[in-house]
Amino acid sequence: MEDHFSVVQYFEDGSYEYVRRYVSAENAMNAVQHYTNNVAVMLGITNRVIVTDGGDSICFEWIRGKGVVFPAKEEITENERT
Repeated sequence: MEDHFSVVQYFEDGSYEYVRRYVSAENAMNAVQHYTNNVAVMLGITNRVIVTDGGDSICFEWIRGKGVVFPAKEEITENERT
């Protein structure tokens, strides 16, 4: 992964908004914590939050009603063992 990340929230109408661009991993994950637990989520407005790396690859995905879908829980557990 690259050294910088972007965070995008997707809305129920299919539109999206970059809420962070080219930030550190820590800053990106702080934004994820906020954008997956705010009023917009509770009202059903925000449906998805992703984090992309500098190469524009998705490295994290959260979906309302499902939680974290990528990386898969099994992948996280496996990485913790190594």
